[in-house]
Amino acid sequence: MTHIEYNYLYKVNTPADLRRLSIDELPLYCREVRQYIIEQCAINPGHLASSLGAVEIAVAVHYVYNTPDDKLIWDVGHQAYAHKIITARRDAFTTNRKKGGISGFPRIAESEYDAFGAGHASVSISAALGMVKAAQLRGEQRKVIAVIGDGSMTGGLAFEGLNNAGADKNNDILVILNDNNMAIDHATGALNDYLLRMSTSKTYNRIKQSIWSLFSHIPPLLRFCKKAGNAIKHGLLQNSNLFESFGFRYFGRIDGHDVKQLVRTLTELRDIHSPKLLHIITTKGHGYQPAEQDMPVWHAPGRFNPDTGERIKQPSDKDRYQDVFGQTLLDLAKADSRVVGVTPAMPTGCSMNIMMESLPERCFDVGIAESHAVTFSAGLAAAGQVPFCNIYSTFMQRAYDNIIHDVALQSLPVVLCLDRGGLVGEDGATHHGAFDLAYLSCIPNMTVAAPSDELELRNMMYTALQSGTPFAIRYPRGTGRGTEWRNKPFELQSIGRARLLREGTDVAVLAIGKPCAFALEAAELAEREGISTAVYDLRYAKPLDRDTITKVCSQFRHLITVEDGILRGGVGEAISRIASESGSHCHITTLGIADRFVEQGTPAELYAECGYNTEGILNAITRAKNEKN
Repeated sequence: MTHIEYNYLYKVNTPADLRRLSIDELPLYCREVRQYIIEQCAINPGHLASSLGAVEIAVAVHYVYNTPDDKLIWDVGHQAYAHKIITARRDAFTTNRKKGGISGFPRIAESEYDAFGAGHASVSISAALGMVKAAQLRGEQRKVIAVIGDGSMTGGLAFEGLNNAGADKNNDILVILNDNNMAIDHATGALNDYLLRMSTSKTYNRIKQSIWSLFSHIPPLLRFCKKAGNAIKHGLLQNSNLFESFGFRYFGRIDGHDVKQLVRTLTELRDIHSPKLLHIITTKGHGYQPAEQDMPVWHAPGRFNPDTGERIKQPSDKDRYQDVFGQTLLDLAKADSRVVGVTPAMPTGCSMNIMMESLPERCFDVGIAESHAVTFSAGLAAAGQVPFCNIYSTFMQRAYDNIIHDVALQSLPVVLCLDRGGLVGEDGATHHGAFDLAYLSCIPNMTVAAPSDELELRNMMYTALQSGTPFAIRYPRGTGRGTEWRNKPFELQSIGRARLLREGTDVAVLAIGKPCAFALEAAELAEREGISTAVYDLRYAKPLDRDTITKVCSQFRHLITVEDGILRGGVGEAISRIASESGSHCHITTLGIADRFVEQGTPAELYAECGYNTEGILNAITRAKNEKN
């Protein structure tokens, strides 16, 4: 990376300062913002490539529109780093995604410039329309802009928003479609193909650019040519314009990295009081060669050397849970022709790319469409396949109705694999998988499993395949305990049976999933203090091992439950109910996530904050033993 001096970066503290720059100074400012993002993300990891591709968008919108009175909404939000730097958070950007620092996503509570929180995809158009209608009801003159990527545009919610917004010509809303042919991985689907046809029609774009250049200073003629442009698009693309079918006036395509052209275009569009969509073409990772060359990796690359692009990887002799999933899925698919894989735009993130390389015809990337992914999986299951549908826990929340109505109610053999279960770290409240154990366990016909190590995940996937029923497996982000699992023969588990990990006589700990490792460490430390602690791995949140729980309640006066999830409606509450129903008088302490949203921080910081890391469990064991009988 070629370093440049910061001549403009520190002059701009707010959008008002930005508007004092001349239009010719904007490319220089964009270059400095881009360098600042690279330098900061090199030492404080975040979502790099998306934000590098959206620098000019952020600068142009804040330059043309009167933010924060005009409302700017970012879809997803990991493309909004430049927006944060412009809006009085340049210095605070050094704390991005850190505990107590600014969020990696827009948050209403953080800044008046963050019009709407954005951690999940496809929400921007619906939220923007709500703000347009609120302004109309209040009699306010306000512009509302939604910036959405082509990946997020594949989500059904985006089309619901377009359909509703385009129905009323008085809706003064601008949708900026940031088209880079990428989600986290390469974009797929019919919409992606359509956008590529629109953006690569050389004849249309050459004619349009010539017309705009020729008549740019003659507004009446330009307006006439814009209307004629629809007919040109129809003829050259052999298709009506999708967005105009929704009632939006379509403008584009234009170069999303030409900030001066963006400013001129947005200035024109600002005075059009109807639903409109501006189609811009950008490059994910723009301005930083390593990110442009490998966009999926540089979506969130971790720490790296900004000069060389060399990623600084933390050495580990342990495998990631997602790679256990990916390899095991391939192993199962090779052994059973019914096995297929389904993911909503996350093949690399969940490691389904491992199977895609060997059996591409049996893997389906459905785009950012979690609800569709689940119902599509239900259709596959109804026709005789066994789909392994992998969706991050936080995103699976969006498909809750589909899980209940389309999978569980019909008792179809869909295996829901929830990656990133529990606390995920620096992405914060929008991305923690805190609710899955609770929201899945209350669904009839559903089995809910949570492995405590790599081999358990492998065998749970095999057990799920053999079960022939709706089956959910949730597992955490990152590495496991180091248990050997590769090439191990599959073992069928007894569904709903816990296992004893460590014997003890004073206190019993019943843990599920990742906290089993913390419980074992705590038990060893407690042993040094003369406290004998038994540790059980529940393995299944539903059905719970009622026999083992009842037996433990009769043997121990003090019992501690530990889960990497919300306590309300969680495993601990269910165990307490079983104990009560059995007539037990044992004292139960439940450890997990309290009734609140947990903010960002390292996983270690957050486990400690929530009180169920090794130290937290040890403290609970000590308190239990010291209580008077």
